[in-house]
Amino acid sequence: MRKNTIAILSSLGMLITTAIWGFAFVVVKDTVDTVPPVYMMAFRFTIATIGLTLICVKKIKKINPSILLHGGIIGLCLFLAYLLQTIGIQYTTAGKNAFLTTVYVIFVPLILWLFTRKFPGIRIIIASILALVGVALLTLQDSLIMNKGDVMTLFCGIFFALQIIFIAHYNATEDAILLTIVQLATAALLSWILAPFLDGPAPLEQLTNTRTLLSILYLGIFSTLVAFLLQNICQKYTHTSVAAIILSLEAFFGVAFSWIFLGETLTPTMIVGCILLFLAIVLSEIDLF
Repeated sequence: MRKNTIAILSSLGMLITTAIWGFAFVVVKDTVDTVPPVYMMAFRFTIATIGLTLICVKKIKKINPSILLHGGIIGLCLFLAYLLQTIGIQYTTAGKNAFLTTVYVIFVPLILWLFTRKFPGIRIIIASILALVGVALLTLQDSLIMNKGDVMTLFCGIFFALQIIFIAHYNATEDAILLTIVQLATAALLSWILAPFLDGPAPLEQLTNTRTLLSILYLGIFSTLVAFLLQNICQKYTHTSVAAIILSLEAFFGVAFSWIFLGETLTPTMIVGCILLFLAIVLSEIDLF
């Protein structure tokens, strides 16, 4: 298969990932009020770890210290990103939380530039800025004044950027599926350790609620197992900065699905944001055509 074809298919796979994450906003809209956030993290990462382990049980014996270390580093970044996002949203609005999380689209090329001394190119920088402005127009409908929740969410974006960078770095030498398993297992373990301290006793009674259970299963199977597996595999064939730009489409899909299924408002400003995001994707992928 041609290199460009592989790159296009990989970008498509990452696009599917963002659509899955975007639809999660619709699925779990009411669930966050019944299941404490860190326990929600613990449930979703545990379901994903068990599911992927069962699917790839024959590969488990190939896990070695190198994969444990590298997958653990990615998992730690993932856990810290979700934890800071979860805590941060309690002190800020959903729009600002979504926007500040997505600043990884700028952090990724800048961090890569800092460590590799290789300029990502003016095209990638412009595409990253377009994506960031697009997300801002989609999500920021309120005050731009920052509070402690905003600062936490900003650091969340940094850890998401590091996760994307580490995936690209370790994918070059490690098995993407095994990295995903270790990454998810690390995030699950850390979530279970911290949940009792932040959220109190486990909300096991909520698992008897069908809607809550279905939401948790969607998060665990689709938003975590399928989405992170797709990200890890597809990012192997996608430039790291381009991957960050594509992943920023999560904001677009979140708004679009909320508009379609929940009847939420889609303003002209948000439509402009969508257009800028798509321009950013086209600009970042222009070498493939």
